[in-house]
Amino acid sequence: MKAADLAGRHRVVEGKGFRIGEVDADDTAGLDVEKDEAKDLIASNLERLGKLQERLYAEDERAVLIVLQAMDAGGKDSAIEHVMTGINPQGCDVKSFKQPGPVELKHDFLWRHAIALPQRGKIVIFNRSHYEEVLVVRVHPEILEGQGLPKALRGKDIWERRFRSIRGFERHLVENGTTVLKFYLHISKDEQARRFLDRIDEEDKNWKFSFGDLAEREHWGDYMDAYEDMIRNTATEDAPWHVVPANNKWYARMVISSALAEALEALDPKFPIVDDDYRRRLAEARGALAAEAGKGRKG
Repeated sequence: MKAADLAGRHRVVEGKGFRIGEVDADDTAGLDVEKDEAKDLIASNLERLGKLQERLYAEDERAVLIVLQAMDAGGKDSAIEHVMTGINPQGCDVKSFKQPGPVELKHDFLWRHAIALPQRGKIVIFNRSHYEEVLVVRVHPEILEGQGLPKALRGKDIWERRFRSIRGFERHLVENGTTVLKFYLHISKDEQARRFLDRIDEEDKNWKFSFGDLAEREHWGDYMDAYEDMIRNTATEDAPWHVVPANNKWYARMVISSALAEALEALDPKFPIVDDDYRRRLAEARGALAAEAGKGRKG
């Protein structure tokens, strides 16, 4: 299966009618590969990514925003670790958003995300994102009480208003040269339990386990409803969602790396064109450096 086909298989451009219950978290597109073979396939994508990212950085005109969302233990951190190894750190940043602090709560819910957006030529990954405001906050509406919103704005239509704000925010980014790639890594509740058990049973993973994550499992159904509504309302032509089956980490990494490589190839960034005057000056500089190097060898 070609990379473009793999990414396209899980892309949601029109959210209306999307049903999260129809997504098989174990799906691997019929691919039956060994772990080492999967690594080779991902490495091929990473090689493409490295070359494309260098051109994006040199061109310095456009940017890429990657949004990663998942339930706890969904594989976001490991996806970043494995997929971004082929990218020069100079041209890529990761932003992790925790619970907003006092200064952030004095602004609208998109403010702290807007100031973390990628500058031209760079890739930024949001590890969790502005979508937490229609996920965690929706599952725990009591959080709204601490956000300083006027009571009149806390009504039942708040989620539709936030969806509208997010669609406008992302459309604005795209219209100003930022490609928006959104990934929801979909794991099953059973797979989450297995990953939590690994964190408990393996000493070097104990630090990853949070008792708060265990408590959140009690709200699994509410989160699935929230994710489904989120995708229905924010999957657009400008900023589609990739709903990635993630029970098999290797497959999720293949989809993410394929989608990113496809997006960068579509941008087709170019190295800056050097004019004749610049080439003349390069030749002069080369001549001077070559003469200096020749003197050094004689000595």
